[in-house]
Amino acid sequence: MASSYDVLQRVKEDNIRFVRLQFTDILGVNKNVAISVDEIEQALEGQMMFDGSSIEGFARIEESDMLLKADPDTYAVFPWTKDKAPTARLICDILNPDGTPFSGCPRGTLKRAVAEAQSLGYTMQVGPEAEFFLFKRDAEGRPTTITNDRGGYFDLSPIDRGEDARRDIVLTLEEMGFHVEASHHECAPGQHEIDFRYAPAVTTADNVTTFKLVVRTIAMQHGLHATFMPKPLFGEAGSGMHINQSLFTNGTNAFYDPSAPHQLSAVAMQYLAGLIKYVREYTAITNPLVNSYKRLVPGYEAPVYIAWSERNRSPLIRVPARRGNATRLELRSPDPSCNPYLAFAVALRAGLQGIKDGLVPPPPVERNIYDMCEHERAHAGVEALPGTLTEALHYFAQSKLMRETLGDHIVERYLAAKREEQHIYEKTVHPWELERYLSIF
Repeated sequence: MASSYDVLQRVKEDNIRFVRLQFTDILGVNKNVAISVDEIEQALEGQMMFDGSSIEGFARIEESDMLLKADPDTYAVFPWTKDKAPTARLICDILNPDGTPFSGCPRGTLKRAVAEAQSLGYTMQVGPEAEFFLFKRDAEGRPTTITNDRGGYFDLSPIDRGEDARRDIVLTLEEMGFHVEASHHECAPGQHEIDFRYAPAVTTADNVTTFKLVVRTIAMQHGLHATFMPKPLFGEAGSGMHINQSLFTNGTNAFYDPSAPHQLSAVAMQYLAGLIKYVREYTAITNPLVNSYKRLVPGYEAPVYIAWSERNRSPLIRVPARRGNATRLELRSPDPSCNPYLAFAVALRAGLQGIKDGLVPPPPVERNIYDMCEHERAHAGVEALPGTLTEALHYFAQSKLMRETLGDHIVERYLAAKREEQHIYEKTVHPWELERYLSIF
């Protein structure tokens, strides 16, 4: 655990000129307030004021003053600033003017879920697998959907012309303290994946927000645009962010039991059952965009059906083969446009509820669910995920668990923002409609 004193010493050692105080709004968009190094003590004491009314889902204009409290453990230097004006970042919690935690802070929301797990004797560990696309920019620097390669899964240079950008992203992440486990080209042209080591939930959520910033920054230096949009290309695989999760007790993986079926403990099976039972209710958080549901369709390895398996990659949840302390559940539906703090919080609370209620999951489905007919799926008890954002919001709005997890402030503002997004989409005349109908009718 770093202290404020440690940060002040490192700022001097690193010759830092500026500090960026980083946080996310409820939609998961990275925000920051830039300060001079002279004001860092104020930020570490939780006394840095900002206008919350300008941030999506934060305060109303009549109650706009909010405070940022920097977390000393999140100090890191942006490597790309070292040659000009060395800049550090600190990730912040949001406080009310009286210094109490702000109920609309996504990071604080995850901390509350983590605290509940700890009260039951568990620590959540999370390992994300975030995918993204690298596209060319036009002559004016605007992003296009023109890919920089025609590579496929695990292809290498010279086919994969994004290799240089991905290599520099990995090097930058490692310089910022990431333990990168793997990086490779994904299925679609221009699509990439970089996996980093699992860590406690809050740390991993912090890492995901940093990861997105680094990917987009380094891509821009290569003249490319990086996007975490779930489905930017028709007819190609979309980008997911599989969430590998496990619970630990006193340093031991609580999901592992060598004497149990599948070597999965009762805790693991109950947690799994919770993820399955509540998935429709938390899908609006893990898949937050209108575009998210164009990824969740059959034929592109994204899950559509609510089931689990050890080897089969078509269900919602897969149990990777490794056991011991590496035992984990891979939730495959989330995409990288989600707010990681909220996504981890709802997944954790769903799993914990499964443990509290002693839920039992359905039998695993080892067949390719996409090859099963509707009657076969019904016979196996396999239901579908929400097919649209509207459907997902319907389940989300009615969920007692989601309201308990996120609080009234986030739930109401999230619903308002997402319903407006869906409404605008429904009113918009899209290029596909013009191409299909304009010359015929």
